[in-house]
Amino acid sequence: MRARGLPLRLAAATAAAGLCAGLSATPALAGPAARPLAAPPLANPLADPLESPEPWIGDSVRAEQWHLKTLNVAGAWTYSAGAGVIVAVIDSGVDADHVDLQGQVLPGLDLVDAGGDGDTDLVGHGTTVSAIIAGRGDDDAGVVGIAPKAKILPIRVLDRENRYDDAMIVAKGVRWAVDHGARVVNLSLGGNGSSPALAAALDYAFAKDVVVVACTGNASASASSTTGVWYPAREPGVIAVAGMEKDGDVLWSGSITGKETVVSAPATQLVGARPDGYWRVQGTSFAAPMVSGTAALVRSRWPTMSAGEVVNRIVKTAKDRGPKGHDSQYGYGMIDPTGALTAEIPTVLRNPLDTTASPGIARFGNAPVSGQAQSAPDTAAAVGTKAPGADAGSAARAGDMNVTAAGRGWWAAGVLFLVSVVAALLTFRRFASLA
Repeated sequence: MRARGLPLRLAAATAAAGLCAGLSATPALAGPAARPLAAPPLANPLADPLESPEPWIGDSVRAEQWHLKTLNVAGAWTYSAGAGVIVAVIDSGVDADHVDLQGQVLPGLDLVDAGGDGDTDLVGHGTTVSAIIAGRGDDDAGVVGIAPKAKILPIRVLDRENRYDDAMIVAKGVRWAVDHGARVVNLSLGGNGSSPALAAALDYAFAKDVVVVACTGNASASASSTTGVWYPAREPGVIAVAGMEKDGDVLWSGSITGKETVVSAPATQLVGARPDGYWRVQGTSFAAPMVSGTAALVRSRWPTMSAGEVVNRIVKTAKDRGPKGHDSQYGYGMIDPTGALTAEIPTVLRNPLDTTASPGIARFGNAPVSGQAQSAPDTAAAVGTKAPGADAGSAARAGDMNVTAAGRGWWAAGVLFLVSVVAALLTFRRFASLA
């Protein structure tokens, strides 16, 4: 059994506990001048204590993980615990020394502070997300993850205020994760805007057979749910995760939803790991890693199964909530880890979510080369002009296709005429020599 220190008080954190757990309405992805749509700084964990303060030790924390029972995670563990699967957590970093994550965190990348490897967390958000995915399960104390034998690949893209100023940093993190063995990528962050560079990075992940999960975002006093599902959750191919209330019966009122919602998972009254202790958290930031953990379980049981099939299993086995079938609030329903590991699901050849046009390019040609942040051409560029940076020539104008086809026809006719003349001359010479 792990040695634990003195009892730790579980402080309460509000919805501001993470990117998809307390939001700002500022478009994060519109450009470097705009403040990112992430989350305000975390509340001081000691500023809002429990109404009845009490010491929290590991075993009492485990008892508070109600989502384990609601999702029947113990049943899932009889088939898989996530061994051999690397899950990238692109977030605020991860406290690799937290007792629930010791030995679970691989050397990662810090894109905020040069020289770091992502194993420190000044905010706590990434640590909470990581423990929900892969908290150790070798005893009965502390936070245990959905996939306790998976490994976490930490990539820090969020600053001390739990924000990022440019989606390019997230795009770089996605590419680095894919190139360093991640089979699942968790993005508990987002914004109201969109980013062709990030879309291209996500397409690179899809082309490399990686499952990508993201939170739909949270509504707040300054960020109405009418803004729609956050990006990158609304990128075609990404599993967009909404949040549900305790026990998984109704949608959490703070969850942003929309037609892009794919599945839902528990998001409220959760106990999470943070540097030096634990706290209460809520938000779709913490629903998304439950889906990432489920994807890790599936990938561990069937190591050669494609990402598209993994996504399909999660979608097809979700427990329907709300209106029958897919709806804009619950998506296909609440995730069912055991169902995803046991149900007989027909094989699919592609990701069932990747069905519409995207700013990315993986479905329409070669995937971007690793390390590049390729952007899709500007579809608003005037017809007949070159898109900025493009080297493929002008787009065809109305009538150009007919002119080109006619020109090719004249060339073909000329070639056939010359061949006929040469053949006639050769035939004439042959008969002349015989005479």
